Amino acid sequence: MTHAVEKYQKAQHLQLTDKLVVEMRGHTALLTLNNPSANTWDADMLLGVKQLIEHLNEDKDIYALVITGAGDKFFSAGADLKLFASGDKAMARTMARRFGEAFETLSNYRGVTIAAINGYAMGGGLECALACDIRIAEEQAQMALPEATVGLLPCAGGTQKLSWMVGEGWAKRMILCGERIDARTAERIGLVEEVVGKGEALRAALALADKVAQQSPVSVRTLKPLIQGARTQAPDHWLPAEREAFVDLFDAQDTTEGVSAFLEKRKPQWKNC
Repeated sequence: MTHAVEKYQKAQHLQLTDKLVVEMRGHTALLTLNNPSANTWDADMLLGVKQLIEHLNEDKDIYALVITGAGDKFFSAGADLKLFASGDKAMARTMARRFGEAFETLSNYRGVTIAAINGYAMGGGLECALACDIRIAEEQAQMALPEATVGLLPCAGGTQKLSWMVGEGWAKRMILCGERIDARTAERIGLVEEVVGKGEALRAALALADKVAQQSPVSVRTLKPLIQGARTQAPDHWLPAEREAFVDLFDAQDTTEGVSAFLEKRKPQWKNC
């Protein structure tokens, strides 16, 4: 999907393809997966996600990204298994690379990402949600990584991110035993942060994204790598970096503005610099 970059225009409704729809709502970008009937992923969609986030990283007016699925049944059912029916290893390698690049770029987005899980999140659909910072699920949602059921495995971060979030035991239940869980179970084990009523996930996600806009965007993009850093190195490793980052923020205009606004009892006007 090479035309995705050309079609990205700030503050306008646009379509990267007819399967990816992007809307700008204030300081939030809303991405809707729109590939009926199950919002399955194909190679162009994955490339489009990567390109979109690369551009959002350069857009100083956008602080958060919300991802949801079109319709009221599926967030995303993952990859279209028809792509793998022939046993073509070259196709498998291409799709694995596209999945990895898309969701690693999503995970490393400088702003805050929120998955509004409005239905089934299966396989690569759940891996997309796992790559987000926060997950809000509707009460009827179902989640699973069922790849081993068809002789495959999660290759877009599922084995690593799920284990990190819910612990090895639950990850093994879901991946090795093919266990599907409902939204309440997902909340209980730490896979999602909030469960809402049917049809309410997008509203809740956009409301949370509005809260992001109240934070200093400079602080947010400094904080996010520190929070995620403990995934790869012990917390003690990051303590000196945390202190240095605190001091470095005093080079930012937003730090002066934030402190002044608090003392003057007014809302800060962020400059994002």
